[in-house]
Amino acid sequence: MVNWQLTAITIYCDAVDDEVTLLVYKDGTAKCTGYRKYGESSKEMLEKKQGKQLKQQLKCEGPECYRVSQYKDKLFAEEAKKGAESRP
Repeated sequence: MVNWQLTAITIYCDAVDDEVTLLVYKDGTAKCTGYRKYGESSKEMLEKKQGKQLKQQLKCEGPECYRVSQYKDKLFAEEAKKGAESRP
């Protein structure tokens, strides 16, 4: 069983061309701070699109983003490995 409540990491997300924080809770739920900021057609998102001459369209992938899933899977795999190593 995990012995932490919450863990977070800040990463660069190429989908929104900005840094976001990935949060994973001990119950297995996870979220990205970028979703609230870029997940919907927010004014800030529209300004950022217009402010930069990007070749790609910025688009938040939502709560099921592979970045969030990969980080969560990595954490729980590490926790499982630690648990297996501590058993006789």
